Amino acid sequence: MADGLRKGLTSYGDAGFSLFLRKAFIKAMGYSDDALNRPIVGITNTYSDYNPCHGNVPQIIEAVKRGVMLSGAMPFVFPTISIAESFAHPTSMYLRNLMAMDTEEMIRAQPMDAVVVIGGCDKTLPAQIMAAVSADLPTVVIPVGPMVVGHHKGEVLGACTDCRRLWAKYRAGEIDDNEIEAVNGRLAPSVGTCMVMGTASTMACITEALGLSLPMSATIPAPHAERFRSAEASGRVAAAMAKSKGPKPSEILTPASFRNAQIVMQAIGGSTNGLIHLTAIANRTPHKIDLEAFDKLGREVPVLVDLKPSGEHYMEHFHHAGGVPKLMAQLGDLIELDARTITGQTLREVVAGAEEVPGQDAIRPKANPIKSEGAMAILHGNLAPRGAVIKQSAASPKLLQHTGRAVVFESVEDMTLRVDDPALEVTADDVLVLRNAGPKGAPGMPEAGYLPIPKKLARAGVKDMVRISDARMSGTAFGTIVLHITPESAVGGPLALVKSGDMIRLDVAKRSIDLLVDEAELQKRRAALAPATTPGWAKRGYAHLFNETILQADEGCDFDFMRAKGK
Repeated sequence: MADGLRKGLTSYGDAGFSLFLRKAFIKAMGYSDDALNRPIVGITNTYSDYNPCHGNVPQIIEAVKRGVMLSGAMPFVFPTISIAESFAHPTSMYLRNLMAMDTEEMIRAQPMDAVVVIGGCDKTLPAQIMAAVSADLPTVVIPVGPMVVGHHKGEVLGACTDCRRLWAKYRAGEIDDNEIEAVNGRLAPSVGTCMVMGTASTMACITEALGLSLPMSATIPAPHAERFRSAEASGRVAAAMAKSKGPKPSEILTPASFRNAQIVMQAIGGSTNGLIHLTAIANRTPHKIDLEAFDKLGREVPVLVDLKPSGEHYMEHFHHAGGVPKLMAQLGDLIELDARTITGQTLREVVAGAEEVPGQDAIRPKANPIKSEGAMAILHGNLAPRGAVIKQSAASPKLLQHTGRAVVFESVEDMTLRVDDPALEVTADDVLVLRNAGPKGAPGMPEAGYLPIPKKLARAGVKDMVRISDARMSGTAFGTIVLHITPESAVGGPLALVKSGDMIRLDVAKRSIDLLVDEAELQKRRAALAPATTPGWAKRGYAHLFNETILQADEGCDFDFMRAKGK
């Protein structure tokens, strides 16, 4: 099989001419024959002025190139789509699959023997790994790393758990305009991803647990010199993989590695979004994520990382305590240590090298967990026949068994218009219900599941309520919030049948979420639903493709035609 510059020649009907032309044009960049005869490592450039999470990508790229060249291979940098969480309309999740397709096709279309993908902001690492799995070229993943912490009035701050906490205080009238403006300039003091256990940190930890990135790469702060030394080492690994033609993602991603990723996700207090992304990645392999098995792991795996929003610390504290290798050491025999990594090491060797940090309290031993059960639980019931998820580690214990009256919002727009209306009929014991916010309904399944506490209740001191939706939620958020109700309301799921005043029962211990309305009444309501039609936003282009082929949350929200054969 051809490699280097000879790989994947442009089709002109004459292979010799194709190579001649390719070399002629690339020499316009000033490359020598010696450079062009070496194995090629492609490097994705996801820098964007719209993406502060990726602000250190140019420095990471330079370090990777250095590592590649020091190892005798040739680096080629190429651009792909870059998605920034707070800058993507209508939601970054809407664009994840587009980025995955773009990245996969650019890996396939251009000559490279291995690829380094650099990402971090919530949907970028999932998109890149989905692409790498489908292209199945030797791949090194480099997370951009978390921000360093901020400070305000002697308090440590972190985006975006503290964004939400302090914004809630502002809504409740506890913080004035001047203070919230000061906070706004201190929440994100450096480039990098959120320094709490949001989706970005969750995916970086999962990536390391899967064996697709170097040890410690998930937690090194974005501005630290260690981040760039790790990137140089990643370039060296990529060069070795380019020469040896492996290992490929298909050789790394096994049932054991996916199980390890699920265990780590539970133990870190991971984002609920991580479950959707891991499911999408698995569905591009012969393997799958079984929600029942995931829930069972949640009962067996404690939360050991004391990190917001489930605990108190931030990502840099997790890093200085020993990072993911130390966490896996603490998890002991729960981790399948014979799983391989891209470096050629097994996790057993990685764990053996974990640093022992005297006095650290960010990574707890199993005998003294933050929470006795894992971060997430899977719920079923007549409201969620195919499942829903709750991040129980970031919920209020007193609300984990709760029955309340539904207050229904028809859409994100309806919620925005009415949630703060003084005339809204709502009490702290009610259950806020948002529908038409799923993959098709919104579209793109926005992070709208963190419904705000109605202002009149917030000002009366209410900090949490049960909230239910077919939307997603940022992993940085705290609250008793049921998400990913499947099937979504826009495709006729039971959430579409709920009326304000209905009683809803949540029982996390029993893993149930139920609408307390008899089946005959539900059938009557179902018969009255308007038939589904193609919405106006989905008439053309990517929007049409999205609406026609998007899967539900329990299948990872990938496009139906992108799954592995047989799925």
